[in-house]
Amino acid sequence: MPSTTTTPHLCSAWAKLLFLRDAGDTEIGGFGISAKDDLLLVEDIELVTQECTWVHVAFDDEAVADLFERQVVAGRRPEEFARIWIHAHPGRSADPSGTDEATFERVFGRSDWAIMSIVARGGQTYARLRCIVGPGADVNLPVEIEYDQPFAGSDFSAWQAEYEKNVRVPPPEPELIKRPTTSALQSDELDLDHGGWWRDSWRDY
Repeated sequence: MPSTTTTPHLCSAWAKLLFLRDAGDTEIGGFGISAKDDLLLVEDIELVTQECTWVHVAFDDEAVADLFERQVVAGRRPEEFARIWIHAHPGRSADPSGTDEATFERVFGRSDWAIMSIVARGGQTYARLRCIVGPGADVNLPVEIEYDQPFAGSDFSAWQAEYEKNVRVPPPEPELIKRPTTSALQSDELDLDHGGWWRDSWRDY
């Protein structure tokens, strides 16, 4: 388990994370791949198949299982690839939402330690270490970029291909209720049951 006095570091993974954050208009999420000798040094970020909207990310269970299998075959331990959940917010706030908190608890609640890290489109960052060993603790951590780490260069084409392969955006929901125009419903005769228009819309929904 990492010390609570350390800081999550990013090197070339930071460039990839920013690219993935800005590749679309929704949230995106992935797993931080840590260095063997420093679990808080994130060397890469790997996406899995996911459905994304403006406010949430839902991972495909089979895709997560495939990620685990690939990483184990590559010789990595679970704490090197399954403890740091990184996702991006399309807005300016990096604070975790209620959905983020529920996901963190549901997916990582049984891990001896885990980190939820968020980067917003405006550049704001957030990271929190949760430890359930002993009395347990939640500790907010700063995020730092390790500029002294080796960086072979950006691979935009590979990152774009990874994004397109894994990120699914559902079609926008149709307008559920079409309210009558003011010409059909004057302000002095506002009636929620006017012509029963809302009942038809609700039935269609």
